[in-house]
Amino acid sequence: MKTWLVAGLVATALGLLAFQAMPRCTSLEPDTGKKGDTISAKGENLDKKNIAEMYLTDGSKDFPVKISEQTETEVKFTVPTIKPGRYHLVVLTAKRDSMIEQPVVLTVE
Repeated sequence: MKTWLVAGLVATALGLLAFQAMPRCTSLEPDTGKKGDTISAKGENLDKKNIAEMYLTDGSKDFPVKISEQTETEVKFTVPTIKPGRYHLVVLTAKRDSMIEQPVVLTVE
């Protein structure tokens, strides 16, 4: 019985160590912009150890954005040359193993 308990605790500890903090954006400031504008995405786990790249997506095509500043709670990026419309923010995790669509929307004029 004790062996199974120890094995379970070790497996749980290893699972927690392997867990990568998930980036999460909670707001964009401003939430409307045009080509060349700087947008601030705020949230948690947004630093370089968690995010490799960011994109704006219209649902069918992803457009890379240029990151100018990046901290644990904020990423500043420049709006690329894209047609007007509503775009979701997508992050590529630092391990480059998943793209996560964020619950924020940027309106491009």
